[in-house]
Amino acid sequence: MTNGVDLHGRRALVTGAASGIGRACSLRLADAGATVVVADVDSAAADALAQRIGGEAWMVDLTDTAALESLALSVDILVNNAGVQYVSPVETFPPQQFDRIIRLMLTAPFLLARAALPHMYEQGFGRIVNISSAHGLVASPFKSAYVAAKHGLEGLSKVIALEGGPRGVTSNCVNPAYVRTPLVERQIADQARVHGISEADVVEKVMLTETAIKRLVEPDEIAELVTYLCSPAASFINGASVPIDGGWTAR
Repeated sequence: MTNGVDLHGRRALVTGAASGIGRACSLRLADAGATVVVADVDSAAADALAQRIGGEAWMVDLTDTAALESLALSVDILVNNAGVQYVSPVETFPPQQFDRIIRLMLTAPFLLARAALPHMYEQGFGRIVNISSAHGLVASPFKSAYVAAKHGLEGLSKVIALEGGPRGVTSNCVNPAYVRTPLVERQIADQARVHGISEADVVEKVMLTETAIKRLVEPDEIAELVTYLCSPAASFINGASVPIDGGWTAR
């Protein structure tokens, strides 16, 4: 246990847990004493991380939302993190990609929360942390599905906060700017294409143009905030959207 957060005896589920923000959150929650269910579509990576932290691996395709409808989860902490990106103008945005992103990043978090809340209510304790984005608060061109999903996640989180607060369950969003993850790295070529600039200019002229602090956010910084929101000290933070965006949404 480090930095005073003690989550011993708590069971956490992190989605998209095998890489990027999800991996950092899994490591940090385990460091605080939680038993972590490492949920990811990449079974090998999930198994490897689960073994490293003494957790459990769950190979799951969260876009298969029909399979989640009858799910029941005995977890104390739910971190909805799994996500993908697709960059295209609205008029050429493939409908199947739009639907996939909404299913993964909005419908699946709803179904996972629905599956976890009965256990949380029964014990009078629960923490739901939704990894949203600065794009949950503001928009950018060419990301209609991602922005729509994140804005929807913000609303879902607040409804759960109102319903769950009296029963010991908090629900909050964390809103990062661009994080140094494989998802962001894969965007660079797509952003270069739609903006008509070189890949070398994407980080400076697209990703960092709105932030006052000119760097990418590190996954460990997100994980530290997530872990704090799961702690007893954060019991009165509920229904919040917490920017960790270098000043982007201060504009």
